[in-house]
Amino acid sequence: MSEEMKPCPHCTSPYGYYLRDGLFACPECGHEWNPDELSDDDALTVTDANGNQLQDGDSVIVIKNLPVKGAPGPIKAGTKVRNIRLTEGDHNISCKIDGFGAMALKSEFVKKA
Repeated sequence: MSEEMKPCPHCTSPYGYYLRDGLFACPECGHEWNPDELSDDDALTVTDANGNQLQDGDSVIVIKNLPVKGAPGPIKAGTKVRNIRLTEGDHNISCKIDGFGAMALKSEFVKKA
């Protein structure tokens, strides 16, 4: 078994290290896993406001005006956001919005386009 570092499938930390018997461990979240036995349960699942599952590369529509610190106005309801990336955490969508730049959104304020 290779003893190089592997990213954690639970928190995506890049510091997963070889533990023993083919197991790797994450120093940040404590998750242990065998990279040969990863299942779909370890994959990140994010749903929109209507319960539809989102995937990387999807397009979504903002359903509520969202205030942005430092911006003169909010992100308006109905704004279409293309090519999203899913991330761990409270703001689980990473994207770029025209006129605002790079942004992190909560999936509860978007619907799948």
